[in-house]
Amino acid sequence: MTAPSHPPQIRERTIAKARVLIEALPFMREHWGKVVVVKVGGATMERAPLSRSFAEDVSLLLHAGIHPVVVHGGGPQVTEVSERFGLEASFVNGVRVTDRETLDVATMVLAGQISTRIVGLLIAGDVPAVGLSGVDGGLAVARRQAEPDLGYVGEIVRVNAEVVRTLMAKGFVPVVASIAADAEGHPYNVNADVMAAELAIGLEADKLVYANDVPGVIGPAGDLLSELGVQDALDLLANGTVVDGGMIPKLESAVRALKAGVSRVHLLDGRVEHSLVLELFTPEGVGTMITPDRTASGDAP
Repeated sequence: MTAPSHPPQIRERTIAKARVLIEALPFMREHWGKVVVVKVGGATMERAPLSRSFAEDVSLLLHAGIHPVVVHGGGPQVTEVSERFGLEASFVNGVRVTDRETLDVATMVLAGQISTRIVGLLIAGDVPAVGLSGVDGGLAVARRQAEPDLGYVGEIVRVNAEVVRTLMAKGFVPVVASIAADAEGHPYNVNADVMAAELAIGLEADKLVYANDVPGVIGPAGDLLSELGVQDALDLLANGTVVDGGMIPKLESAVRALKAGVSRVHLLDGRVEHSLVLELFTPEGVGTMITPDRTASGDAP
């Protein structure tokens, strides 16, 4: 009796799927047991609303033995609600100037509206997400930023990583809004890029990922820079004409995170479906990867 045969196109398609899984295997092994902090930008959510694919990406990370932590911004949304109250938005080097009224709006939008939205999306995708801000459990202790003084804008002075570690140990995915408080309990608006970097440092994360509304870091010639070192990033910042706006705190935070021991920082286009999985689990990636500079011996300092 002759064994049944399958059309060649089905066999080829099936084999191709197997190859994709096999190619991803080394990357899954590399990330097993590691913490990956993913910052989702407010502009990304505004221009390409978070979809099921993001929840699927986070779910895949969980099932691959990775511990994801989501940090979110919400700049455009805060601006929109502020304007409803007659508050004018002002920025310095990509960071919002925050008076008392704007702080109230930021707290309401970030720790309320957007946090609920992201947690709900993840829960719908069978990801056990929990929303919190830097205030909860003293996760991030801040102080008023001095230079430049932008009002109620805080800089992180201490991260209580145990808060997030406890959630991750129980299988939850923390979703962190970028509001923090000082030692006296006074709240501050913290740039979400900075919050993500400080959490990555405090959690000794393996990777920090910024999901933006641009393809990655764009060089002086207008092309996507697929890989940079720390000094390359510093050179771009010093140039003064290549990066501006929200990319400034991202690169500054990336440099700080890498110098503090985070092994890789990725800047990717969050508007691309499954961009997180493509960046972490494929050799090509889809954005910009920033790595520590190498010494003469070839090792990271």
